[in-house]
Amino acid sequence: MMTESPRWFKSSYSSNGGACVEVADNLAVSRGVVPVRDSKDLSSPVLDIQTHAFTAFVTGVKVGEFGAI
Repeated sequence: MMTESPRWFKSSYSSNGGACVEVADNLAVSRGVVPVRDSKDLSSPVLDIQTHAFTAFVTGVKVGEFGAI
């Protein structure tokens, strides 16, 4: 059995300030989750966010639901 590994990436909007997260959206279809981790500590715990919840969060950010960041 082949296990698919997360392919981590940061947003293209991220700067080198160190306050970033990485996501691995390649697991959204196969596992139904989008793993999220701290980009400055790669051994930190990984949060597996359900795909529908992650999609709702990203949509909310895009429409300004959470205010200015």
